[in-house]
Amino acid sequence: MIRTNLLRIIKTGFQNFWRNSWLSAATISIIVLTLFVMTSLLLLNVITQSVVADLENKVDVSAYFNSESPENDILAIRQDLIKLSEVKSVEYVSKEEALKQFKERHKDNQTLLQSLDELDDNPLQASLNIKAQSAAQFETIAGFLEQSKYASLVDKVNYHQNREVIERVSNLASNIGRGGIIASLVLALMAIFITFNTVRLTMYNWKDEISVMRLVGASNWYIRGPFVVEGVIYGILAAMATLIILYPALYFVSPKITSFLPEVDLLYFFEVNIGQILMLLVGVGAVLGSLSSFIAIRRYLRV
Repeated sequence: MIRTNLLRIIKTGFQNFWRNSWLSAATISIIVLTLFVMTSLLLLNVITQSVVADLENKVDVSAYFNSESPENDILAIRQDLIKLSEVKSVEYVSKEEALKQFKERHKDNQTLLQSLDELDDNPLQASLNIKAQSAAQFETIAGFLEQSKYASLVDKVNYHQNREVIERVSNLASNIGRGGIIASLVLALMAIFITFNTVRLTMYNWKDEISVMRLVGASNWYIRGPFVVEGVIYGILAAMATLIILYPALYFVSPKITSFLPEVDLLYFFEVNIGQILMLLVGVGAVLGSLSSFIAIRRYLRV
């Protein structure tokens, strides 16, 4: 009995879909637009996260040590830093290496190099260049280096000079994430509202039949089922259509983005994750369609 009713509900759902082909096409178009924009926001988030990650890799904090600080003590501090979960990597730059790098950077400034050669001693300091797991963790690392037990060794930590840049990178990452979530939620609510009203037009034609079914004792799920099935069909077809539109769009756009941002390859990301993206689109589309139908039919279930 349950199996028969379930098959009848699914069959009726498909019949409703084909019987209202123009309304079905309009509803699918709305869901396609929503899914396309939501997926575009997802891909935009991929771009921005790649850019932010690249910026974070270029941002570091350097601790400069007093000239008399023993190398063994500096290397001991390096080991302490590596143990921190916030630290991604620590590079030790000796005074000699710092001088070599300085000369390489200013090789075209002979006046400066001659002045440097006239000095009796190397004026540059040994340092530790520290990269964090994320930009938000640099403050913790700087605080660790400014502890009193390191005061006699550390001359300065340049976190405060770089703080504005670090905070901008950190804020950019968090703001983009929040913005994408908010925009997706707004679009989803709009899609539910529009689909809800479209489905209500379909149900208006069925209001007499629904009233009769209620009077003869049909259960709510039996009446509601075909419309929910119809909503799921909307969502699945919209997901497939969105995927078909997305691929050629990315094929055209991705090389242009890669030419400006070499670390970003949207087409490759899409191809590698196409299974997950398809499941996401089908899931979101089915939920949008079925939820709209579920809400829209509630008023007709009251006799």
